[in-house]
This record gives sequence, C-alpha cells and structure tokens, in this order.
Amino acid sequence: MRTTAVVMEKPRSLSVADLALDAPQDGDIVVDIAYSGVSTGTERLLWSGAMPAFPGMGYPLVPGYESVGEVVEAGAGSGFRVGDAVFAPGARCFGPVRGLFGGASQRLVLPGQRAIRVASGLGEQGVLIALAATARHAIAGGRSPDLIIGHGVLGRLIARLTVAAGGDAPTVWETNPDRRAGAMGYDVIDPEADERRDYRAIYDASGAEGVLDQAIARLSRGGEVVLAGFYDRVSFAFPPAFMRETRLRIAAEFTPADIAATRALIEEGFLDLSGLITHHAPATDADAAYRTAFEDAACLKMILDWRAA
Repeated sequence: MRTTAVVMEKPRSLSVADLALDAPQDGDIVVDIAYSGVSTGTERLLWSGAMPAFPGMGYPLVPGYESVGEVVEAGAGSGFRVGDAVFAPGARCFGPVRGLFGGASQRLVLPGQRAIRVASGLGEQGVLIALAATARHAIAGGRSPDLIIGHGVLGRLIARLTVAAGGDAPTVWETNPDRRAGAMGYDVIDPEADERRDYRAIYDASGAEGVLDQAIARLSRGGEVVLAGFYDRVSFAFPPAFMRETRLRIAAEFTPADIAATRALIEEGFLDLSGLITHHAPATDADAAYRTAFEDAACLKMILDWRAA
C-alpha cells in the first residue's frame, strides 16, 4: 500500500509526498484518516529544528499525533472491526521515513492496541482527544489550578476540565487580547492587570521562555508550578523559589486511564470541545497550513482535511 503524507525533510522544509506503507501484521489496523490536527507545541519544535535530541529523532519524518479516521482493515488480533471510528496517536509505518509522530497521513498502519475507539459522530473534534487527555493528566497529578498561563487550546481544556470537575474557576492569563475571548465559566485577563501574589497552583500551558520566573513570583509559600507544555530547556532564579519553598511538577504524556476518563467526559457532555478548532485546510496545502498554525496568533487549532487528498 501507499499513502499521501506530510513529510518534513529537514527543519523548515515541508512537503506532501507519496510514501510506501509497511505491510500490516495480525494485530494491526489500517485506518483511512479523515482529519489530523497540527500541534503548535511539539510539531513546531520539529518544524523549526528546535526539538531536543532523543532516541529515534531525525529527518525526514512524518509529524502529527492528532488523527481520526475509519478502520478499513483489521487484523484478527487487533481488537477492532472494519468501520470503527478511531483516534490514531501516530504511527511508524513509513519504512525509512521516521514517524515522529507519524499521524499526518491519509492512511496509517498501526497496532490496534495504540488506537482509541471514538464515537463516529465526533468528527473533526476527535483530533482534540490527545490534548484533552494531556490536560486531564496534568490536573490528575496534583492540586487543581487556580491560575493557568496561556489561553490556547491546552489552557482552555485545563480550565474547562477544572470547571467540569466542580472546582473553583481558575484565572487565566493571556497576553494576546485576541485570545481572551471564548472563556467558559472562568475569567481571562492580562497578566499586567493581576495583582494577586498568593496562587497555590499555577499551570503553564504557554511554553513561553522565562515563564517559571513569572509564575514563581505569584505563588504562595509552598505553592506549585506545573509545566504542562513541552520545553527545550527551563531555568529560574533560585532565591524567589527558595523563599517560597516552591514545588515544581512536570506533566508528561497522557495514560490510557486519562484517555478513558476524557472520552467519557466528552461522550457524556461534561467536556465541551466547541470553539477550539479555528482553521481548516486541505491536506494538499499542508505547507501553508503549518505556517499559519505556527505564525498566526488567531489560529488555535489547524485541521488538515485528508478526505480528498
């Protein structure tokens, strides 16, 4: 089999290419992708060349870990059937082309155990499951946030999940006035307008450089800063953190339990995903779409449509 996929040949060089797919095995499924999302955190690092080195890192690569589609082939040991709607968090099925994370493709071959069954009516909003589960994972690891830095998709999901869980509505900081709209049950303000200095739990969803110093200055004694994004390198001034006995927590990837809990919240109507997808593009226009996702502050989530690729 072959597929059309987004390929980053090297930093800042992206194309849509025809690739051969690895043959599926007994436990694999073949998925025709309808939509994939563009991550403005992880994929931006891959595109810019700023991604830290780790095992398996290298170019050329197929990016993407936010894809939804339909199973068109299912191995006997896969646990799926033809016609199932699934979320695919990427794949490594492109031969010599690396899958980092391998979801931005018209067709994928991946182990059934990696795929997540979703409601068929979820449509393009299904690409948000990974970010929603990431937000849930961050919250489940400790105290609920009373301040969130950044009103992008991840910040909004953390805030919505906090409100949905019945917690006190958090304050959200956003420096871009155009991104302060869209709050659901919480306030979004300019950091310069906030005089509070006793936050107990501050969640960073911005990935901004220098955010730790900014957050630590607003903590109460014994307060916690949670890094919910992905960072190349972080640093902070020690004396202010020392004086406050600051706790630092890093929220990593979501777990199967986070996926299950998040899917239930979505299907039962407790987590609203509306208003988070702002831009769409045909997959054949991927180069321009990625640049828009990374460079246009009005773009919360870019969706590539693979149905006519």
